[in-house]
Amino acid sequence: MTNPSPWRATVLTLFPEMFPGPLGVSLAGRALTSGLWEIEARDIRASATDRHRSVDDTPAGGGPGMVLRADVLAAAIDAAEIAPERPRLLMSPRGRPLTQARVAELAQGPGPLIVCGRFEGIDQRVIDTRGLEEVSIGDYVLSGGEIAALALIDACVRLLPGVMGKEASGTEESFSDGLLEYPQYTRPQLFEGAQIPEVLTSGDHAKVAAWRRAQSEALTAARRPDLWAQIPAKAPNRAGRQKTPKNKTDG
Repeated sequence: MTNPSPWRATVLTLFPEMFPGPLGVSLAGRALTSGLWEIEARDIRASATDRHRSVDDTPAGGGPGMVLRADVLAAAIDAAEIAPERPRLLMSPRGRPLTQARVAELAQGPGPLIVCGRFEGIDQRVIDTRGLEEVSIGDYVLSGGEIAALALIDACVRLLPGVMGKEASGTEESFSDGLLEYPQYTRPQLFEGAQIPEVLTSGDHAKVAAWRRAQSEALTAARRPDLWAQIPAKAPNRAGRQKTPKNKTDG
């Protein structure tokens, strides 16, 4: 569905100078310049009320670090005047893992508000009262939400109509159908003694598709048993393939 206005990302951060950053180059950068999407980075400190522009305070109950204040962050969210239909996201290691399916949903909408936390996190009351959806890009901790926000925005922007050079480019990738992507090859035909698999140069499109599917299934079973377990048993080759022992994986 085509949006009446460009897809827009509104980012609340203590470091607005980090945006657009890498999003200003390559595919995303060209699309930004041509008006296919927009980004607005808003400084949370602009909503501070004291002369020191304080945005954090010590954790209630004690403990190390600092916590973003509820009153300041809530005021920053309110000042952004986000339309009700736009998702409100908080980049957080305790959030639900970001998936390609969720990225596709976000790309089809008007664009999200993204809150970038810092320090030990943000006051829970802001999450509750402002309806923030916590989103994680992996089981690790970053210094702040900005890098995670850049990753989320990039994943969405590349799916916007007109951004990628070939429409099929976004449909035959890792996670697009629940599987990891198959191996890719290109010229030269012979590289350090290794040939491109013969099937890929056979000209038989059915055989190429079958090879790619088999490769995707094998890689997924070996590297992401969590994803493989979600593939329906009726899928090609699924029923007859031996399950790979489960390993702990990032979300």
